[in-house]
Amino acid sequence: MTRLKSILFKIITVLMIGLLSVSASAQSLIRDTEIEETLRNYTDPILRAANLQSSSVDLYLVNDPSLNAFVTRGQNIFVHTGLILEAETPNQLKGVLAHEAGHIAAGHLVRRDQGNKSAYGAMLIAAGLGLAAILAGEGGAGAAILAGSQQFGMIEVLAHSRISEASADQAAAKYLETTGQSAEGLVIFFERFRYQELLSNARRNPYFRGHPLSSDRINHLREIVEESPYKNVKDTDEEIQALIMAHAKLIGFIDAPQTVFSKYPESDTSKPGRYARAVAHYRAADLKSALREINSLIEEEPTNPYFFELKGQMLYESGKGALAIAPLREAVRLKPSAPLLQIALGQALIEKDTPDSIDEAIKMLKSALQKENTNGFAWYQLSQGYDRKDQPALARYAIAEQAFARHDYQRAKSFALRAQQEGLAPHRAQWRRASDIIVIAETQLAKRKNRR
Repeated sequence: MTRLKSILFKIITVLMIGLLSVSASAQSLIRDTEIEETLRNYTDPILRAANLQSSSVDLYLVNDPSLNAFVTRGQNIFVHTGLILEAETPNQLKGVLAHEAGHIAAGHLVRRDQGNKSAYGAMLIAAGLGLAAILAGEGGAGAAILAGSQQFGMIEVLAHSRISEASADQAAAKYLETTGQSAEGLVIFFERFRYQELLSNARRNPYFRGHPLSSDRINHLREIVEESPYKNVKDTDEEIQALIMAHAKLIGFIDAPQTVFSKYPESDTSKPGRYARAVAHYRAADLKSALREINSLIEEEPTNPYFFELKGQMLYESGKGALAIAPLREAVRLKPSAPLLQIALGQALIEKDTPDSIDEAIKMLKSALQKENTNGFAWYQLSQGYDRKDQPALARYAIAEQAFARHDYQRAKSFALRAQQEGLAPHRAQWRRASDIIVIAETQLAKRKNRR
């Protein structure tokens, strides 16, 4: 038993090192307010139909071209960019999201973990425990799409049983019917990949390795859909347009610029075409062409915050931080509830480095952190703001929060202590929070030591 524990610990250690290593070719989490909002608009009604609190279910985008989506403990839904790009209609994507919500509502993850005593199960649980650190490590850095450096490629989520798959299918159809939508998209999606059941497991798309597909399953789901009074309900024009724009944006950021120009030639003057080309020109270091494309979109749709966000990103990352402030400020004005936009503006204001800009940046970052209090990048930017105001205690406190969000408990404890020692006022909320960080960090460090 001792030897088995030792082997398991070594396996888990290797896994976690892999998860935290930097690799340009690795899978990574990406943050984008526009695409996250689109997925939320599709998903939240489904979650409510499933009697799940939408605020308790987190959605994450994984930068991976493979067709996949999966859930993990803690009510997390992960969606690969490949799945979004493969979805021909919003209804197809909604169907998959409803299916994953069915797994969460039925507690399939909990039951599976309880029944799994293998080394592989231990690895999965260890990975789950490390998710918070991974997800907080590279928060919104102001870019429209930001890739973290953490790998997910080593995690192969355990396959659901055929019974749980059928249960999730039925639940998905029920949730969609409850919200007055069709489940036809899920059937169509499955029928497009019916051939997967004929392939070896190694050749199947990741989604169908974790979600066994069979003709009987598809036929049963088809019967359920045929009985729904909402079978023929179509997606709204707004939902369709949102998915088309998400496709264009993802392709612009993920594909090579020349590939983007081939998919969206200059003759394509549509909004998606100009959007994708704007991103591709920016990535090809052709700022002039990028600005031409994005400015044409802003002129046509002056109330779209994401066009201003992209323009601000282009300017900031091209070394024109001062010029980036105006479009980023307009993006925040148009979408004041979006923390990633506030963080982007805060970053640009800090770089400007005037007393007024620093004050505005701190206010902006604190507002963002009220909505995303585990955003490590926002805490780091806030520390920079406090440093420029010559407030070292608050700067150290912000770094402690950044480290705590990433589960770097040793660093969190160190900076929390430094914050208190360097003049953090005992009556302030930050002092009490620093004390909490110290206590929790010490407890977690002790647990880690005992596990070894």
